[in-house]
Amino acid sequence: MTIRVIIVDDQAMVRAGFAALLSAQPDIDVVGEAPDGRQGVQVSRTVHPDVVLMDVRMPEMDGLSAARELLDPPPGVVHRPKVLMLTTFDIDDYVYEALRAGASGFLLKDAPPADLIAAVRVVASGEALLAPSVTRRLIADFVDRRPAPRRDPALRLNGLTPRETEVLELIARGLSNQEIAGHLVLAEQTVKTHIGRVLGKLDLRDRAQAVIFAYEAGLVRPGDGG
Repeated sequence: MTIRVIIVDDQAMVRAGFAALLSAQPDIDVVGEAPDGRQGVQVSRTVHPDVVLMDVRMPEMDGLSAARELLDPPPGVVHRPKVLMLTTFDIDDYVYEALRAGASGFLLKDAPPADLIAAVRVVASGEALLAPSVTRRLIADFVDRRPAPRRDPALRLNGLTPRETEVLELIARGLSNQEIAGHLVLAEQTVKTHIGRVLGKLDLRDRAQAVIFAYEAGLVRPGDGG
């Protein structure tokens, strides 16, 4: 299956470079691009990509606002792509809020080309957390700075079975579906079923939101090993 991608960045050279790199892959098709968040939303709703590469800081509409529009669309808009945030800094308030809004991960703009290609594939598949150690560090850093724990996530944990809670904790520690299956001695398809139930019960979009939820609920804490 070909992964359909659009690139939203205010720098034409960045868009051209990423497009050339990704289009050279047999399983990736760049179907559009835009110079700002507002046009990015319009292009996405026209061509229905699987993955949107979204720069964090842009004129007209920044990447955070555009990601929110794509991930929480108005009534009548069915398509919701995966969003991969592009940033110059790995510790960034905008990126954290984008992950909370449902973005699937983030990538540093100066990452090696192979990392960009792998990131698009990881985000499209949804079966692993993108750059788990970096993502967990970002989330832990921001959760650690919050003045008080949020009560609502902890209460919502009560709706999960013990096995589902265990699976959520392993997601938060950055394990892929295959790694969770090995850790719990389960079939990978069974793990996928558990994850689907966790996301559904907690009204979460994907793994990145699940990690944030687990930290904010106190299921895992900044500084925990894993």
